[in-house]
Amino acid sequence: MKKFLAIMLCMLMVVSVFAACSEKEVKTDDNKNDAMDIINADGEEEDVVVADLDAVKEAGKLVIGITEYAPMNYKDENDEWTGFDTEFALAFCEKLGVAAEFVVIDWDNKYTELDAKSIDCIWNGMTITEEGKLNANISNPYVKNAQVVVMANDVLADYADVASMADLEFAVESGSAGAQVAADEGLNAIEVVDQATALQEVASGSVDACIIDITMANAMTGEGTSYADYGYSVELSTEEYGVAFRKDSDLTEEFNTAMADMMADGTLDALAEKYEINLLK
Repeated sequence: MKKFLAIMLCMLMVVSVFAACSEKEVKTDDNKNDAMDIINADGEEEDVVVADLDAVKEAGKLVIGITEYAPMNYKDENDEWTGFDTEFALAFCEKLGVAAEFVVIDWDNKYTELDAKSIDCIWNGMTITEEGKLNANISNPYVKNAQVVVMANDVLADYADVASMADLEFAVESGSAGAQVAADEGLNAIEVVDQATALQEVASGSVDACIIDITMANAMTGEGTSYADYGYSVELSTEEYGVAFRKDSDLTEEFNTAMADMMADGTLDALAEKYEINLLK
């Protein structure tokens, strides 16, 4: 009897180990990158489209990574998100039949957040760069932008080009196009959390100038703004904005189609006029 029980116990242990291994294999497969390459009948690699669209619809929301950046995404008097990209995202989510959830992220870690699936896209006046194309699927461009040098109006005339700014100290958003331009031009710059903070650093006198998007400079400086005594005269680069999705994500094409529709029906023209944005058509 003891021998029989021992045999039965061993058999149960073997079955348990096999089941555990099988379960582990299934879990491992589930956690693999959805964008794996597969080998077709001809022995060639084919890309697998990442089915983010179904996942977003099942969750009932699109999680959007942003920073506070007027006029693209910022809080209104009721502490609600507003701005060109905010309203654009809300219109896109309405087409998808899901809610929009805006999450403030560390811009320097935006692609890490995207890969970790803590967000579904990066949508915040994002400059299209080669780095972005390597790390994500980038949508068609929709806005024209430039990097500009913002400083006090009373010294603008003294700094007409990059050479004259060699001794100045700048504030730039970490991981931004402005930070890259400063590095490319050999300018002395400190990195801060976002462009709004870069502008605040100039106003506080801790730096001489900042490099920010022209879209923000137009909205935040000059007569009738909180930074009435500040402005810009030098453009350091021109660029385009896009939205970043995960590599091979089917949300990219869904967005491009929806954007084309909103360009055609005047939705984006109305938003561009409201927020003084230069649409790219």
